[in-house]
Amino acid sequence: MFLGFSIFVTGVFTPVCTTEFLAFTEAQPCFARLNAQLLGLSIDSNPSHLAWVYNIYQNTGVVIPFPIIADRDMRIARMYGMIAPQVNESATVRNVFIIDPNGIVRAILIYPMTNGRNIEEICRLLTALQASDEYGVATPANWMPGHPAVLPPPATWAELQERIAGDQYECMDWYLCYTDLPKQ
Repeated sequence: MFLGFSIFVTGVFTPVCTTEFLAFTEAQPCFARLNAQLLGLSIDSNPSHLAWVYNIYQNTGVVIPFPIIADRDMRIARMYGMIAPQVNESATVRNVFIIDPNGIVRAILIYPMTNGRNIEEICRLLTALQASDEYGVATPANWMPGHPAVLPPPATWAELQERIAGDQYECMDWYLCYTDLPKQ
């Protein structure tokens, strides 16, 4: 399994981002189990981050367990396309980047400023990416851990014949076959 970074962009002292920080913190065991590190990115200053996480702690008793990068000049935010110029020149949208150990962005989720991220979906997507990497499979729509995965389409006539003649896989047709993954 790969070490993943789930980088999310946020704004300090904003109601939706505060709920997301609490949700990411609550989901920290999921990310730890998946060997992934959370990393926040904000165009606000480090003192603002400290004040905000302290405010969260004062109001909820929750300690935020992941770092927040201060991107005051918006260099990183602009490089990754996180600025929403239709709103204003310094407003970021709610981005999530899942980056693998080779520095490759494997998934990008973008939410509008008005709507919070679904942390369960981020954990599910990270789990699906890791399953695809480890077992050479794809995950179908609405896949959840423990559900069958999809085999890649056969690359040769022999592979096609093997699939349609055998009973090793649950196949809807020669190109769409499901397989169970080992229990984890």
